[in-house]
This record gives sequence, C-alpha cells and structure tokens, in this order.
Amino acid sequence: MSFIDIKQGPPLSIKSVCLYCGSANGVAEGYKKTARDISTMLAQRRLKIVYGGGHVGLMGIIADAAILAGTQVIGIIPEHIKSQEIQHTGLTELHVVPDMHTRKRMMVERADAFVILPGGLGTLDETFEILTWKKLKLHNKPIIIYNQDGYWDPLLKLIAHTIKEGFAQPGDGLLFTVVSNLNELKDAIEAAASVPAMASNTGRM
Repeated sequence: MSFIDIKQGPPLSIKSVCLYCGSANGVAEGYKKTARDISTMLAQRRLKIVYGGGHVGLMGIIADAAILAGTQVIGIIPEHIKSQEIQHTGLTELHVVPDMHTRKRMMVERADAFVILPGGLGTLDETFEILTWKKLKLHNKPIIIYNQDGYWDPLLKLIAHTIKEGFAQPGDGLLFTVVSNLNELKDAIEAAASVPAMASNTGRM
C-alpha cells in the first residue's frame, strides 16, 4: 500500500499531525531514533507537525527532524513551563499560551490527526484528554497510539480493564488505532487521510 501522493492525488483530510511525546532526555536511544524516523516520515509527506513547542527530549527530536525534512512545525507551549521544557526557537510558528488547557485546545484546533509516542505523565494527560474529547464528540479526528516495543501495553490493558468492569463502553476501544512499527503507522495515516474531512466541534471546548 503506497501513501497517497499529496502533490498529485486528491485533497487529503489530513494535512497536519500532532505528535504527543515525552520531554525527558534520559531515555533509551531506541525511543529517540523512532521519534526521529516518525517525524521524518510525516514531514516527507508534506504533513505539518504540531507539538508542545519544547526543544528537549523526544519533543526536540521530532521538531528538529521535521525542520530538517523541510516541513512546517508548529509549537505550542504554556508560559509557565517554557523555561522547563526550553522552548524551540527555530520553528515555523511558536505560540506561547497562558495555560495547559489553551495549549491542548490549540493542538486540537491546529491538527488533523494525533500520534501518541512514548512519554510520561504529560503525554498520558494529553492522551486521555484527546480520547475523552473524541468520546464526547468534540472532535472526530484519528488518534493513533504508537506502541513501540510494547511501551503502551500497560495503558492498553488498563483501558481494556475499564471496559471489562463496566466503567467504559465497549465502543471506547474504537476511539483509537494501535500500531507498533513505522509501516503500520504509514498505513494508518494513509487510511485516515483517505476519509473525507469532517467538521470539527472544537469551538465548544
């Protein structure tokens, strides 16, 4: 399955992808390489990258890789944490916002799809919020969990457990797609891009 040619093919419903990922530096090299490969792959397909605006950890890696590959990169970072995450100064756009909610809302507004890479508490926060907003029909954009080397297995088991115990609905497992390698991610992005664009309800957030 080949990716739709953005230059010659029909208009795609996906023109930008939000990458959620960690800002910690002390992680295994395999996570860094995968983050670089994913961002490069998306950028080579002329997809804009939306992310948290930092220049450390996987966040800095995806931004640098996308810039190097020649695509636009949009960073959104709250005022009170920009010094902690060290804001990236080489982006196409950098938005410094007053709080976390504004950051996450702008990410939803600026992105057509979401890919969740390995990360920590902040990434978990973003993941559950974007899933909840989709469940509440505040948006209908694709959410892809990149389960590198089983990193997100505990999260997926937890979600399955909430469904089994009746605290979540069986359909909640359909709110997202899980992939485990770059080829699966390419296919998931292509499948999502072939679906006609739908109006977002993010204005109600």
